[in-house]
Amino acid sequence: MLTVHKMHFSIFLLLWGWVLSTECRAHRQGKEIHEVYKKGSRPQRQRREAHGEGHKQGSPILKRSPDITKSPLTKSEQLLRIDDHDFSMRPGFGGPAIPVGVDVQVESLDSISEVDMDFTMTLYLRHYWKDERLSFPSTNNQSMTFDGRLVKKIWVPDMFFVHSKRSFIHDTTTDNVMLRVQPDGKVLYSLRVTVTAMCNMDFSRFPLDTQTCSLEIESYAYTEDDLMLYWKNGNDSLKTDERISLSQFLIQEFHTTTKLAFYSSTGWYNRLYINFTLRRHIFFFLLQTYFPATLMVMLSWVSFWIDRRAVPARVPLGITTVLTMSTIITGVNASMPRVSYIKAVDIYLWVSFVFVFLSVLEYAAVNYLTTVQERKERKLRDKLPCACSLPQPRPMMMDGSYNDGDVNELGHYMSENGDKQDRMMVQLALGSERGSGRRKNQRYVSMRIDTHAIDKYSRIIFPGAYILFNLIYWSIFS
Repeated sequence: MLTVHKMHFSIFLLLWGWVLSTECRAHRQGKEIHEVYKKGSRPQRQRREAHGEGHKQGSPILKRSPDITKSPLTKSEQLLRIDDHDFSMRPGFGGPAIPVGVDVQVESLDSISEVDMDFTMTLYLRHYWKDERLSFPSTNNQSMTFDGRLVKKIWVPDMFFVHSKRSFIHDTTTDNVMLRVQPDGKVLYSLRVTVTAMCNMDFSRFPLDTQTCSLEIESYAYTEDDLMLYWKNGNDSLKTDERISLSQFLIQEFHTTTKLAFYSSTGWYNRLYINFTLRRHIFFFLLQTYFPATLMVMLSWVSFWIDRRAVPARVPLGITTVLTMSTIITGVNASMPRVSYIKAVDIYLWVSFVFVFLSVLEYAAVNYLTTVQERKERKLRDKLPCACSLPQPRPMMMDGSYNDGDVNELGHYMSENGDKQDRMMVQLALGSERGSGRRKNQRYVSMRIDTHAIDKYSRIIFPGAYILFNLIYWSIFS
């Protein structure tokens, strides 16, 4: 039994020694391989390092400082110590008013609405102030830039647009908000806004008018004792894009002003104004309003050259011009606000309408006087002792085929040069023994009605009066 135990112990010792020898041999081989690899790779590594150093010296891009956002000890909130301060209060609360500078870059004027009396503008609004609570240590004096997520955790000025109807901050692809903090606590807060604001327009000279609109910026909660709002660089704080243009207006001027606004319940507030002047383009209204109205007035004058007996020609012409002028007036007023005063275009259109209407009344007067003339001629024939030699007047033809002055038997019913004169001159030499009877007969001799002269005078008076009106109108409003 003892012999068996000794045999087992001997076998165990042999196995243990074999394992130890195998591990030592493998360790020596691995060390030799590592030394060989190290000797062979040292020149390549040296060449790579030399090449990398040369590349770094030639490219300044690779000299940037390490990314501090990967360090768990340099989070922005910890670096700015946001949790150590109460940012619901303004900087320097209890002390003097904090200065907040503002500058604006106008990106576009989107629309001007006369009906709603407002305008729409897209702009970059930038605020500048200093908050020592946001100061942070920095070795290279570089600022830190953040997006809109940090804005909700710190104090920012509570600006709003006075008299605005609609406004929003652009959010494509993210909120268009930028916050930049300097190591000494100076802050730049920028955002891209589109605002629709009211503009009090005066249309008394429309469409030859010039409008001045203002976009007003003010703090909502902080009075001038807490927040001093000012333009950062004076009038140079307002920048505009040179490509800004409007279809109906010419942008003449942009400028800035600063005023104080008083509210009876809260106090005085600093208010910044962005003022711009717009001059309306007149060419569109010349084509759409003034030229058509002028042509309608000139068309109404054509009736003065049409025979007075051509009723189917003159009456529809007058009615057509009157209705056309009414349509033009209605179309212009449909695109305008319902103001309680007279506009410049109203003066022109209504005077033109009066000229057209007077041309219709002129034909009504001519037609009436012609009827009176024929009635008197008929009465004259009835009172004459002998009417057999008098020409029988033709009745007025509705188709306009009447021929003036077919006969020239009594007096000068038709002139020798062929010019038609619608008059009736009767000069009769009636024998009478008594002078009173001779004077009685001469009452019927000196009758003269010239209705055709009304059209002749109208051909001169109407155009002359309308030209005089245009000269006065354009000299006043242009």
